[in-house]
Amino acid sequence: MKVGVYLGYKEQELGGGFTLQDDIFQALVRLESGHTFVIFSNTAKAQTKALTPSQFQSVSLQRGFIERARLELSKVAAAAAVKVPTIWSFVGLPLVGYSLWRGHRHRRWLRKTVRDLEIQLMWFVTSNYVEVDIPYVFTVLDLQHRLQPWFPEVSAKGLWRRREEHYATAMRRASAVITGTESGKAEIVQFYQVPPERIKLIPHPTPRFALDAPKENNKEMLTKYHIPEGYLFYPAQFWPHKNHVTLLLAVRILREKHDLILPVVFAGSDGGNLQHVRRVVDELGLSTQVYFLGFVPRQDLVGLYRNALVLTYLTFFGPENLPPVEAFALGCPVIASNVPGALEQLGDAALLVDPKDEEQIAGAIKRLHDDPALRDTLVSRGLSRASKWTAEEFVKSVFSLIDEFEPVRRCWH
Repeated sequence: MKVGVYLGYKEQELGGGFTLQDDIFQALVRLESGHTFVIFSNTAKAQTKALTPSQFQSVSLQRGFIERARLELSKVAAAAAVKVPTIWSFVGLPLVGYSLWRGHRHRRWLRKTVRDLEIQLMWFVTSNYVEVDIPYVFTVLDLQHRLQPWFPEVSAKGLWRRREEHYATAMRRASAVITGTESGKAEIVQFYQVPPERIKLIPHPTPRFALDAPKENNKEMLTKYHIPEGYLFYPAQFWPHKNHVTLLLAVRILREKHDLILPVVFAGSDGGNLQHVRRVVDELGLSTQVYFLGFVPRQDLVGLYRNALVLTYLTFFGPENLPPVEAFALGCPVIASNVPGALEQLGDAALLVDPKDEEQIAGAIKRLHDDPALRDTLVSRGLSRASKWTAEEFVKSVFSLIDEFEPVRRCWH
């Protein structure tokens, strides 16, 4: 069967989305399936150049001038802690109109391309979805706009409505919907009435860069970023739901109640909340303890994980998150939010805490700081758990979906 694989726009600044896309693509080209694949991404031609043409084709997704300009401006702004929307506000409604026109044009182009290439099934690898006239497999990463609609990053400026329309259309028409946990499956059934038999459980794979990283631990990242040893590490874009503020409150408790002064290292681009987090740091008197690294290249994350006292991943969102399993693979103990889906994904390899409770978070950090045996136990459990989920296993499960659907799809041209 001829399958389109829609990766979308692959940019490292997407964080976990980029990691998932890239790992799945790399696994896809390593595995044998008997199917032909057409890769849709902005880097498709470069990626498939050395591959067997009979099995892989490429279609490049090109950004328009405005999209390219805004992307480059976003990179500069992230490094300078500038909010891009204010810079672009002068464009106003014309930019909104352009975006709608661009989206319609892209849909029309994709439908024609799918028809011309005689693609029989589309696989949307992440939650990117463009309406097509053929069967497709859709991947759900989260439905937090339904569960926690008060966060501006899933609701402000019409985003809640757009997300709702996007997911409702994409999932109800999908031949199969992929999610990673029973919690995620229950949400899809509850919110969108998708029949349970069309929902396939495939856990997110542990990122390959973490599984394949050298085992030795060097200190060069400490020197490169001018950070001390024994720090709390939190790699996450600065969105409100990432909950940086409660971690800062826990750090103040450790300092004031337990005389325990621990450095905090934040790595990630500005999602609109960086200025607020910086202000809280100053208000709490933590400016000498907190380090803002900005966006960190993936190759640097290995050393940052390995040298951390603990990963403190305190997001309000679930049901799955990649940084905890990255930390598992790299021998870094994990404190994570006890959100729906976390126990399924992380099991007993992490300390799970209420993300709203700074006292509980502070207690978990102190336990790990004071108890090396507990730390070693979590590291051992994490290493074992990380090796269970690979991109290869993920892609093989999708191959099974394709194989199951093939007898249905062969019934029409």
